[in-house]
Amino acid sequence: MAEHAALENLVVLDLCRVIAGPFCGAMLADLGATVIKIEMPGKGDDARAYAPHLNGESLYYSNLNRNKYGMTLDMKQEAGKEILRELAEKADILIENFRPGVMDRLGLGYEELKKVNPRLIYGAVSGFGSYGRYHDRPGYDIIAQAMGGLMSITGQKGDPPTRSGNAMGDILGGLNLTIGVLAAVNARSITGEGQRVDVALTDCVVASLEQAVQRYSVSGRVPGRRGNSYEAIAPYDTYRAKDGYVVIGCGNQKLYEHFCRNILGRPELAEDERFLTVPLRVENNLVLKEYFEEWTRGKSVMEVTDILLKEGIPAGPIYDLKNIFQDAHIAVDREMLVETTHPVMGKIVLNGNPVKLMGTRPNVTRKPSPVLGEDNRKILLDFLGKTEEEYKALEAVKVI
Repeated sequence: MAEHAALENLVVLDLCRVIAGPFCGAMLADLGATVIKIEMPGKGDDARAYAPHLNGESLYYSNLNRNKYGMTLDMKQEAGKEILRELAEKADILIENFRPGVMDRLGLGYEELKKVNPRLIYGAVSGFGSYGRYHDRPGYDIIAQAMGGLMSITGQKGDPPTRSGNAMGDILGGLNLTIGVLAAVNARSITGEGQRVDVALTDCVVASLEQAVQRYSVSGRVPGRRGNSYEAIAPYDTYRAKDGYVVIGCGNQKLYEHFCRNILGRPELAEDERFLTVPLRVENNLVLKEYFEEWTRGKSVMEVTDILLKEGIPAGPIYDLKNIFQDAHIAVDREMLVETTHPVMGKIVLNGNPVKLMGTRPNVTRKPSPVLGEDNRKILLDFLGKTEEEYKALEAVKVI
């Protein structure tokens, strides 16, 4: 049986820059879609300027734009607008992350493009969405983390609000845009029509707060920063060992009692009134943590981890990037660090795709990220059917 990719029948126009939108485009491309990355001539995606660089090309950009075909197009020129309309007529999905209203002012918003292709799915991700009183505000990841509430519950107790160490708002935005456009693809198979998909980074962060929303809604108490503990479960925290910190998660009553009786050798802790239930353990977590650390402090991180895993209790070390690169399960078995060759940078490492479709496997290394305008000729001549003369004319007036 011939090997297929899950999205090999879809064509995507990716007009996005930096993280959220390009992350969506990369996910779709890994899953087999033909993704055409469209950038401004001469400059390209802002991420091309972001470090680290190798031989003048950005690794930051490369990771988020793997498997895409690269085209430059000046959409401010009428000829450039016409090219985009022709591309949209042949595409299944268009994604963009301009500030709301920009594409409409160019005459290239959803209402206009659906005239040339009623089946087009138009996905947009922005800081605050395309409607609502904040819709025209500029939005970045740090603003979404701030106004979405994530920073208010991240960090140690008593410390200032803390941004997540990665661009979590952008990544959540990219993931939700991916889900949204693929849901719209399925809806199109039912209705026969495309639609607009509207994703806001701030919405995505609020959705990720899970139980914090419910806690405030029933108690009126604003959740605060708790370090590495969790307000829904305890013991579920980091614990000091001889050579660092180890994570332990006793996610239910059976695990907690087993830990106390058979590992700590402290059966009385399983019957202590302060720790009888999950809510009581959460309330008294700092006291309980002292008992746990009496045991963990005498052992190394790996000793604690090995002992607990053999007993069926979830535990693990806290990895840095060096550890991730060295862990064969993550890097090799699960293919979350993938080495490939770029025509300019040479051998590089990309983040793997976390979606493991076992019948139509994703491929992170199908095509390296494009150098600026790399596939202009291929797209215009082969995909749109332009002549060589038409191509040269567009090039002469810097439309491409």
